[in-house]
Amino acid sequence: MTFFVYIIKSISGKIRKTYVGYTINIDKRLNAHNNNKGAKSTKGYKWKLMYKKKFKSKSDAMKYEYYLKKNRKEKLKIIQKID
Repeated sequence: MTFFVYIIKSISGKIRKTYVGYTINIDKRLNAHNNNKGAKSTKGYKWKLMYKKKFKSKSDAMKYEYYLKKNRKEKLKIIQKID
């Protein structure tokens, strides 16, 4: 099974936010976020996929997700390359 770590960026609302997560199905997960069925902190916004990285194990994906959530500078570096 393939796992993805992803970064999404809000495209609606007054405050611009980013969110990091992991999933096995990027399209389904992004749709959930955009329909207020994702994580609590993503509700009320519309989201755009900014970044995704593929992993072969859930454990590796979760470790990288945790790394990005705890290392704001690294997350911002990834986002700045894309924007």
